[in-house]
Amino acid sequence: MKTVRKVVLAYSGGLDTSVILKWLRDTYRCEVVTFTADIGQGEELAPARRKARQFGVRRIFVDDLREEFVRDFVFPMFRANAQYEGEYLLGTSIARPLIAKRQIEIAHRVGADAVAHGATGKGNDQVRFELAYYALDPGIRVIAPWREWNLTSREKLLEYAKAHGIPVEGKKKKGGGAPYSMDANLLHISYEGGILEDPGYEPEESMWRMTVPPEKAPGRPQYVDLAYRHGDIVAVNGRKLSPAKVLAALNQLGGRHGVGRLDIVENRYVGMKSRGCYETPGGTIMLKAHRAIESITLDREVLALKDDLMPRYARLIYNGYWFSPERRALQALIDHTQSHVNGTVRLKLYKGTVMVTGRASPRDSLFDQSISTFEDDRGAYNQADAEGFIRLNALRLRIAAKLKRKI
Repeated sequence: MKTVRKVVLAYSGGLDTSVILKWLRDTYRCEVVTFTADIGQGEELAPARRKARQFGVRRIFVDDLREEFVRDFVFPMFRANAQYEGEYLLGTSIARPLIAKRQIEIAHRVGADAVAHGATGKGNDQVRFELAYYALDPGIRVIAPWREWNLTSREKLLEYAKAHGIPVEGKKKKGGGAPYSMDANLLHISYEGGILEDPGYEPEESMWRMTVPPEKAPGRPQYVDLAYRHGDIVAVNGRKLSPAKVLAALNQLGGRHGVGRLDIVENRYVGMKSRGCYETPGGTIMLKAHRAIESITLDREVLALKDDLMPRYARLIYNGYWFSPERRALQALIDHTQSHVNGTVRLKLYKGTVMVTGRASPRDSLFDQSISTFEDDRGAYNQADAEGFIRLNALRLRIAAKLKRKI
């Protein structure tokens, strides 16, 4: 085994990475540098720093990446209206390339020759982290403890933690057993594992943390106005906000009205199916609003092209190819389409639903009321032109119908 002098560990302070920190030292006899990313998980990060110090870590990085996360990762993704398999808003997937990017930067800064993560050998995150590592530093050594240690369950982690005096925290499922696997950031919270592995089981209400039950949401709808510039939200209800504050505000609004809950079975990149529950209140509002402002500012065929490309773009993010040349090429095309996506959208939030009630773009709207009106358009549109248009488009259908009659 190649000697490792110094490794940067993506460290949350939770069970997995606390055990891994100890394992790295015991296995590689190397210095471990910890890196904890603040991407809006809504938790106090001081305990992670404190726990790292308790383990004797000398170099500890806790970085606030919330603005970068939303500005450079979440917003570009929402310009594409990305949804994996038509539903999942990619909250976990989009956070991994940013964490990996900063981890590599720290490795270069401290002179580390390796990086490590706490992703399991069954999931998508191992792929996302490692593809990003290699895209940013092709010569970096990657240590994946779950695979190298050949861990088969979290029960073994718990046993190891107990044997080495590592404190264990986590939300237990009803009746005891393994804790839920949770991942939180400014875009969403995901829940997997434990009793959720039964796809027929409805999770208890206490599991959800960002949203109220839709049936217990306020009995009156709430309206929200969003201002767009080049495809990104720049103001909420007339108040200019930074990207991270935009998302935080929409999370609060959506959560209050029960918006953004999702329970799906998805196809992991490694080949298996997985059941996941997600809360994405702000993102759900953003997707609805962005499609609304695009509906009046983008050409029909440009919209169609974006919709054709979206599933592939979403798969690239889900599968870990954020730093790939094909994702960058798609992003350049998508960003080019957003130069005229400017204006405002009004939405109504009510008991788990988001409804568009208005959209306007004084400078860039392609909606021409003088043409689309059902009233007198004063010759702006000659209805007689439709006859030839229809006959030409029906030509291939008529030819096929004649052939069918002959047969």
